[in-house]
Amino acid sequence: MSKNLIEVEGLKKYFNVGGGNVLKAVNNISFSIAEGETLGLVGESGCGKSTAGRTILRLYEPTGGSVRFNGTDINQLSPRKMKAMRRDMQMIFQDPYASLNPRFTVTDIIGEALDIHGLAGSRAERKKRVEELLDMVGLNPDHATRYPHEFSGGQRQRIGIARALAVNPKFIICDEPISALDVSIQAQVVNLLKDLQDRLGLTYLFIAHDLSMVKHISDRVAVMYLGRIVELAESEELYANPLHPYTKTLLSAIPIPDPEVEANKKRILLEDSANGPIASAKDGVSSGGAFDLDNSELVEVSKGHWVSMPNK
Repeated sequence: MSKNLIEVEGLKKYFNVGGGNVLKAVNNISFSIAEGETLGLVGESGCGKSTAGRTILRLYEPTGGSVRFNGTDINQLSPRKMKAMRRDMQMIFQDPYASLNPRFTVTDIIGEALDIHGLAGSRAERKKRVEELLDMVGLNPDHATRYPHEFSGGQRQRIGIARALAVNPKFIICDEPISALDVSIQAQVVNLLKDLQDRLGLTYLFIAHDLSMVKHISDRVAVMYLGRIVELAESEELYANPLHPYTKTLLSAIPIPDPEVEANKKRILLEDSANGPIASAKDGVSSGGAFDLDNSELVEVSKGHWVSMPNK
């Protein structure tokens, strides 16, 4: 059994949205990821999954909770020590164009990380490492002198992956890395990520809203709703035996590539929304709803299968 590389405990990220209100984007979430594992984090747009990813890496400073990497609470690190820690923790962003500097060539986009962390002793060594990384993600080393606008979306995302790999990380957060790509390219990028994981021993947090693709790449899946994790289980178990009403709703929305079956499929709708993520800054209490998330906790209902249940 692999040891846990990442341990997230009670993580919170709140934003002041004015008028005395607070947006609880990430509201007390806890999970762990073992070395070499892929944890899928799914939920609809606005549920807080991307904010959770950025808060784990301290791209956003957390409001509360802890994130332990190999036993070290990174929220307690000084800026100098955090810079060194970033070699081990990287991110692949959702938009493969906006995340690349349009004024930089591919060599400088990938080589910038090598420069910051002092990983190339000379220009020749830097150039060689960039070419190795391009080859690793399926691009031609001759592409190194080109600019981002000269590539397709799939190729740009491969450049983003190469940039993340440049510092030899152990953990990568994939923040919806395929949502901006054509369907035909999505599978190629997912297969590349799986291949790199096998070759390099990487650990992933894979954030997405495409549930069918998440099942393909993830060992376990966590379902996030309004800043909370409402269900967490092994991938096969979650898809075969969803227990939380919100999970059932998400899974019922997965399209089936058969027009007749799709037309007759029953979709599950939530008749009432749960308590929202915006709370009064004065009392910190959200309005009630179908699921009282403020008065619920994750309970292990079977081995490795956790579901949000009302407090007794």
